[in-house]
Amino acid sequence: MSVASSFSSQGRFADWRLATQSIIGFWSFYLVTVLLRGLVGPEAASAISFRAFNAALGLVLTFLIYIAIRMFAREGSIRRMAIVAAIAALPAAVLMATASLRMSTWANPMGETSKIMTQEGVAIVQRGNNVRIVKGDGDELEVNLPPMEEIIGDKMPRLIADGTATWYFLLAAWCAFFIAMTQQHRTRITELRLAEAETAAHAAQVRALRYQVNPHFLFNTLNSLSSLVMSGRSDRAENMLMALSTFFRTSLSIDPSADVSLAEEIGLQKLYLDIEKVRFPDRLEVDIDIPEELEQARVPALILQPLIENAIKYGVSQTTARVKLSVRARALDGGRMQLDVINRAVGGTTRKVPPIPTHTGTGLGLSNVSQRLEAHFGKRADCRFGPIEGGYEVSLAMPLEEDD
Repeated sequence: MSVASSFSSQGRFADWRLATQSIIGFWSFYLVTVLLRGLVGPEAASAISFRAFNAALGLVLTFLIYIAIRMFAREGSIRRMAIVAAIAALPAAVLMATASLRMSTWANPMGETSKIMTQEGVAIVQRGNNVRIVKGDGDELEVNLPPMEEIIGDKMPRLIADGTATWYFLLAAWCAFFIAMTQQHRTRITELRLAEAETAAHAAQVRALRYQVNPHFLFNTLNSLSSLVMSGRSDRAENMLMALSTFFRTSLSIDPSADVSLAEEIGLQKLYLDIEKVRFPDRLEVDIDIPEELEQARVPALILQPLIENAIKYGVSQTTARVKLSVRARALDGGRMQLDVINRAVGGTTRKVPPIPTHTGTGLGLSNVSQRLEAHFGKRADCRFGPIEGGYEVSLAMPLEEDD
């Protein structure tokens, strides 16, 4: 299963890992920031517990906001996600402000003692709601402040509103970050799907071009068989059928989209040439020159097949002369390799040979090879062909790639 399809199949909360990581990271950063600031205060212990409570509550509420986004804007646009997030963040901010205010009023009335000395030598000592003012001469005044609930009672709605604004913008910051991350993730998934579709289309094109080779080859070989049978050479026709069976059994076992080594490709072409030698035992001479260092170079399977077929059809069959069919490979500069297929008459009488193939067969020879090279290597490969003195030559240039 592909990455993109795997992601799509996980359902509504497919990105829960991304959301969890962002929520934990967001509130961890908040907690560390406020704790570093609180540690310099006189009541560091109470500040730590208070901020830790805020962070824990914020983490839970933020996760609920994520659930709301996924419930009401699962596959929606960024605008819809932003609207859902803005609405969901409001009650969460109110709850955060109310809880924070309540935590401050429920603080231990007998908390840690704080002491302040004035320039006049007066000490102000506070512990919880108890405040003592000690003068330099020893006189002391003690005041018990009313509970925090009484002090801020009338101001509670306004304080909650102020706190709501602060927490709302904090929660909105996470929402904006999460929506941006979600959009980036969607873009990545779309890119993966496009890449998979492009790869699938490319593979289909390569397979289609590769599958054209066998009918093309079979068409020409059946013509050869027909010629042998009609001329009464049934023994040669039988030998050709056996060679043909071996060739197809070998070639059909190859993955149409896979590459083969140059040595394997030449081995397949030798099987085919064995078939044609049955038909032209005295007129076909084969010369294969493949350097040992290029034997493991990778080439598309059966890329040479249509070229050798054309060399037989337009070289050997068009002349009474002995024809030398040469297959050569050589390394080029820049990490490239060139393959040449050449047919040249070496004696006898030549009948009319068209400089460029104009037969009435399937018409897929050079066209198929050119399209396969372009599909496989793009602009990095090319196919050149044309008549030469006494024959015809086709040259393929492609990147030199080998197995690791």
